[in-house]
Amino acid sequence: MINYETTVYSIEAPASLIAYPYYSGFPLAHDTYNAITAGSDGRIYYVLSSESVEEGGKLCVYDPETDQTRIIADLTEACGETRLGTISQGKSHVRFYEHAGKLYFATHIGYYEMIDGMERLPVQSPNGRKPYPGGLFLAYDLQTGLIDKLATAPHGEGILTMTIDRKRGYLYGITWPTGYFVQYNLNSGQLKTLPPVSAQGEAGIPGHDYRVLCRSMFVAPREGTVFLSTAEGDILCYRPDNETLERVEGADLRLDYFGSYDPTRPGSMGYNWRKIFWYEPEEVAYGIHGNSGYLFRFDPHQPHIELVERLTSEPSRRSGMFDQFSYGYLGFQLGPDGKTIYYLTGGPIYMDGRRVKGVDQIAKGAAKGLENLHLITFHLPTRSYRDHGPIFYPDGNRPTYVNSITIGHDGTVYTLARFEHEGREIQDLVRIPLASPY
Repeated sequence: MINYETTVYSIEAPASLIAYPYYSGFPLAHDTYNAITAGSDGRIYYVLSSESVEEGGKLCVYDPETDQTRIIADLTEACGETRLGTISQGKSHVRFYEHAGKLYFATHIGYYEMIDGMERLPVQSPNGRKPYPGGLFLAYDLQTGLIDKLATAPHGEGILTMTIDRKRGYLYGITWPTGYFVQYNLNSGQLKTLPPVSAQGEAGIPGHDYRVLCRSMFVAPREGTVFLSTAEGDILCYRPDNETLERVEGADLRLDYFGSYDPTRPGSMGYNWRKIFWYEPEEVAYGIHGNSGYLFRFDPHQPHIELVERLTSEPSRRSGMFDQFSYGYLGFQLGPDGKTIYYLTGGPIYMDGRRVKGVDQIAKGAAKGLENLHLITFHLPTRSYRDHGPIFYPDGNRPTYVNSITIGHDGTVYTLARFEHEGREIQDLVRIPLASPY
């Protein structure tokens, strides 16, 4: 149930925020999903993706003290594959997880073959390249700057989704496109592979065994249980003591407020949650359903799902429409105070009093039309919501394709977004100063 009595709304009219773009030195920089995180050293670590079959994505860092960016490494080179002639390690699709002085992350393919309007693992490798070798779990040492290769995903698949159990020393992943569930033991170096989490995942046939895959998992730290969702709205859990994936009974995501979906069809995240994190003060998880924008609270111990608030922009609330990005947005994260959610989401644009409408359907995760970018903050203890308004570059243009967020130690918001650089559209780091989240 939505608790209207305890939800506090800002009564100030949304102003607007300024986004300052940075060029990190990679002219092929393409859309990045999730892969930006503030390190404990105060620096901002991020990956710039590449669609090139030859040149990999770049691991980069921004230092707020010097206001400078730097490329740390090429992902293909970091994986030791420069001379193999394989399709490059084009991107990372996961956040960085800091543990014991290292940033753990994973690589993914950035070059796709378009088949029936869908992005597929290449069947025909171009330019004489060998097939993609599979995504890797990597560890970047914050002190030495060295990158360790840990393990390669099975069957030549990328690593789409990742989380960590710091207490027990496990990395978990979901591969793309089939959706194998993998567990990597940081202590023993052993990689375990379980069957696909949802039919044939995004390797399946639409209308039959296609299922869009979960982009976010979390670990309940007390038991070490891992939770993920499916396009059908089931919640699955993995218990490391019995090494099996099970369906959580008594709670699911098939809620009317989330909308109605055919989970066998591409073009949405279905009933999957878009992003979720563990909230230790209440020993529950808070997640966002991407298409509807509903914030929900999941107690895995009951188990129970409770809707909290529609966390979309104020113009979206008034319009009643979903965001234009077909999957909803991934820029959803708990801030440095440990109590405030930061969410980058869409807001409709109006011209001559009419909402600018995009296409009705699209067979992948992409923008169906143009919309504004809004920053929303939500203070969990007081359930206070604030729309900070639309975000623009200094030249008045809009940041687009925004699917990542991290918050600096001083409260500055960082993301990766598209903008024009020397006549070419790229995606790179964007800094959004914020005086206060409230």
